[in-house]
Amino acid sequence: MSFRAIEWNNDTSILRLVDQKLLPQTTCFVDLRTADEVASAIADMTVRGAPAIGVAAAFGMVMTARKDESLAFHLLQNAMAAADSTLRASRPTAVNLFWALDRMKVAWSGAVTSAALVDATVHTALSIEADDIAVNRAISRHAMQVVPEGEAVFFHHCNTGSLATVDLGTALGIIRTAHEGGRKVFAYLDETRPRLQGAKLSSFELMQYGVPHAIVVDGASAHIMRTRKVDLVVVGCDRVAANGDTANKIGTYNLALAAKDNGVPFYVAAPSSTIDLDTTDGDAIHIEERDSREITEINGVAIAPIGAPAVNPAFDVTPARLITGIITEFGIVSPPFTTSLRAVLKR
Repeated sequence: MSFRAIEWNNDTSILRLVDQKLLPQTTCFVDLRTADEVASAIADMTVRGAPAIGVAAAFGMVMTARKDESLAFHLLQNAMAAADSTLRASRPTAVNLFWALDRMKVAWSGAVTSAALVDATVHTALSIEADDIAVNRAISRHAMQVVPEGEAVFFHHCNTGSLATVDLGTALGIIRTAHEGGRKVFAYLDETRPRLQGAKLSSFELMQYGVPHAIVVDGASAHIMRTRKVDLVVVGCDRVAANGDTANKIGTYNLALAAKDNGVPFYVAAPSSTIDLDTTDGDAIHIEERDSREITEINGVAIAPIGAPAVNPAFDVTPARLITGIITEFGIVSPPFTTSLRAVLKR
């Protein structure tokens, strides 16, 4: 089956999301009508995944434009600037959020009338949505070059499928594409502590599509690679620095180290919108710190002593030296990334 985790109704200006906090036990849809509601949904991870966050933010700007269209033009511009600031503050690490808002800002700040502003924001947001679908499909097509013919055993971290994007997905989309293309696919899924996106979301998706897989605890990756057949690791990302260092869900760095030690190719699926040439290396990427209760509780139930301290970075940085290739919509980028990333963006 196919499903959409994020859907825009252009007639009603309502953004409908699957509440990912409730999956897989409950499939619940929430309707958002304001940029403030979109920002809250991004912050509390009702919607998550770098591409989906960017698309949601774009439609949040459309909501503001249509809601305040009757205001004097300078007041509408002020409302747009305020909504932009609110959405930018919702999560700090995923560059797609800022990339989408930058594209939207070019549209609304360049308008000279309220009607033109609304038209420009709607057109741009719909374009961002369509681009995400096309980009994901292109990434999967290029990835088939490195996926073994016949049998292919993957390792995957977090969730990068239809729940994290508009449609197909990035790294999980590669697994799905290989399966639907007739290859004999099996995927190991890191559970992805602390929010368990692998166990809850990636497994949910692969079950919908009939893809054979098994969930493993995050700490099992090195053991699995050493004792069982694994052909390649595919992960998504939230930001790629100019030197190829890549920020992704916490635990990705561990997975890359395990892959390197066991001779397993490690690929990052990255829309070009996640490549940030203004960020020189991974040390310059701001890593989001989230509530420690995500570690000490699961679904509101304490699993650690009450009051126990915890440190909860949401992302880590995988050094470029551990990455075999970065799969973009323009093709597979190989080291040295300092030059190859710039070359691919020129395309």
